[in-house]
Amino acid sequence: MRIPSARALMLGLAINVMLAQAPVCLAAAGTKAAHLIEFERMTWPEVKEALAAGKTTALIYTGGVEQRGPQNATGGHNLMAHATVKAIAEKLGNAIFMPVLPFTPNNANAAMPGTIGITPDLLSAMLERIAEQTIVNGFRNVIVMGDHGGGQPKVYEEVASKLNAKYAAQGIHVYYCDQVYVPANDAFNKYLADNGYPPSLHGGLPDTAEMMYLDKDKTWVRKNLLRTAVGDPVIDGKPQVGPDSPHNGISGDARRSDARLGKKIFDMKVDYAVKQIRGFVGEK
Repeated sequence: MRIPSARALMLGLAINVMLAQAPVCLAAAGTKAAHLIEFERMTWPEVKEALAAGKTTALIYTGGVEQRGPQNATGGHNLMAHATVKAIAEKLGNAIFMPVLPFTPNNANAAMPGTIGITPDLLSAMLERIAEQTIVNGFRNVIVMGDHGGGQPKVYEEVASKLNAKYAAQGIHVYYCDQVYVPANDAFNKYLADNGYPPSLHGGLPDTAEMMYLDKDKTWVRKNLLRTAVGDPVIDGKPQVGPDSPHNGISGDARRSDARLGKKIFDMKVDYAVKQIRGFVGEK
C-alpha cells in the first residue's frame, strides 16, 4: 500500500476546505447580489457601480399605515409595498428601489385606532423632493407608484408631470405607474367574481390574502380571526353601511383568504407594473 506524501495530503486537505467553503461563498455572493437593487442597503460605491452598469431606473413606492380590520396589522401596506417594489426591480433588471415611503394621505380615527396619515400637499412635497434627490444621485428614469389609494392618481400624476417637464430636455424622465394599483386590483377582483368569491374592498379578501402570502414570520395576519373577518357587504363596488354594520374596518368578506390567492394578486401587481414601466423606458 502506497502512503501519500505530505504534499499530497496537504493538497487534498486544501481542496476539501475549498469545496466545503464554496456553498458559503456562493450564498454570500447571492445575498450581496440580492441587495444591489435596494438603495438603502447598498454602499455609495455600489450605487455608483450599479449606475455605471446601466441600473439607472429608480423606483419610488409608497405604502401606508392604517387600520385593516381586526385580522390584519396596520402596516400591511408597507409590507406589501416593500415586497412588490422589490419584485418589480428584480424583474426589470435595470432598476433600484428607494426606501418605501411609509405614510400616505389618510386620517386617523379614534374609534378604530391604527391609522397615521399625511396630507396630499405633504405627500406631493415629499415625492417631489425624493424624486429630485434620486436624479441628483444619477438616475435617468424615476417611477412613482403606490400601494395605498390616498393621493392616487392626482398627486402622483401631478408630481410626475411637473418633474418630467422640468428634466425631459436633459434626457431624464419621471413617470407615474398607475397599473400596479387600480388596474391590477380590478383584474384580481374580476378573477374573484368569476370564481364565486364575494366582492371585497378595504380589509377584505385581496388585502388579507396578499398579506398572508407575504407573512413569512407569521406576525402580520391573525389567522385565528379569519373565521369572523366579515364586514359591511360590498354592492356595485361600494360598502353598504347600515344599522347592523359591524364597524370593524372591513368592507367585504375576508374569510376565504389564503396564501394561494395572495400570490395571484401579488404576481398580477408585479406583472402589470413591469409591463408599464418597460413601456415608459423603451424596453420590450
